[in-house]
Amino acid sequence: MTHIAPTFEAGQLEAAAPAVSRRVMDDYEAWVEEVTPYYVAAADNREPFTIDEIARKHQLPDPPHPKSQWGNLPGRLLNDGIIRHHSGGTSARAGYSMVHVWIGVPPAMREMVAARRREERKARRQALADQRRAA
Repeated sequence: MTHIAPTFEAGQLEAAAPAVSRRVMDDYEAWVEEVTPYYVAAADNREPFTIDEIARKHQLPDPPHPKSQWGNLPGRLLNDGIIRHHSGGTSARAGYSMVHVWIGVPPAMREMVAARRREERKARRQALADQRRAA
């Protein structure tokens, strides 16, 4: 949060208005349903983007627990084959620290990418289960 120093002129106290905070939704799944179309549209453009960039551009609401749940969204989009990692960048929301930059997967390839990710996760779970049994 930025500190705003008031200025005094002719007996008047003036300070910049605080930033309007985004709406916070109560239901995580409803939030995912509301914001996902904006990320699908960004993916369809095939231009690199950050999650925060799209959220700010469209003034998207925050999930019930913003500090932890914004990070779940890219994982869902990855698993659905909608986006893939493109590079790194910075985000105003994250205090200009490094964040992932995403790019859309072509619509014709999304189901194939999603199926491959499901198979990879299943194989990892199976390998982990086998390793636990062996131990």
